[in-house]
Amino acid sequence: MKKIFVVTLLFVALFADAQIKIGIKAGPNFSDLDGSLSTKTRTGFHAGSVLEIQAFQNFSIQPEFLYSMQGAKIDIAGVKDINFSYITVPLLAKFYLLTDTFSIEAGPQFSFLVDDNLDDAVATFKSESFDFGAVGGISLNITKSLFAQAHYVVGLTEASTNADIKNRVIQFSLGYNF
Repeated sequence: MKKIFVVTLLFVALFADAQIKIGIKAGPNFSDLDGSLSTKTRTGFHAGSVLEIQAFQNFSIQPEFLYSMQGAKIDIAGVKDINFSYITVPLLAKFYLLTDTFSIEAGPQFSFLVDDNLDDAVATFKSESFDFGAVGGISLNITKSLFAQAHYVVGLTEASTNADIKNRVIQFSLGYNF
């Protein structure tokens, strides 16, 4: 109990003077599946909320909560596309190379499957309900409120229980901080 109290106290002390930005973002996804299948890029979208907590002058923590359409184009066993819909939670470390203007971002992403187009009739594919990945990218604050981002997401776990495939996604976003 003492350790939890000390860690909480340190966390509060670190972020007590932090500036916090709350915003929304959306944009296109260009996704594919890397692995044993022959696939092509599928276009989808992502949208959700962004929270930026400035810990130091040029360093922030940025958790996000997004709905993301992913998958790939494929033509196997009567399936034309593999469509995955995820709730994704990236937790990014954000380093500003130009103070309050241009930053690089990196961190883990936790994805929870909401829906897919694969039913029991397609025995080749069974979706995993969780996908863990890594995110890297850049961000540009166009104004105090408007920003643009480009991210690359690499799936580190299998997207299917019985096919050797991993998610790969390129995301472009426009966002607005309130």
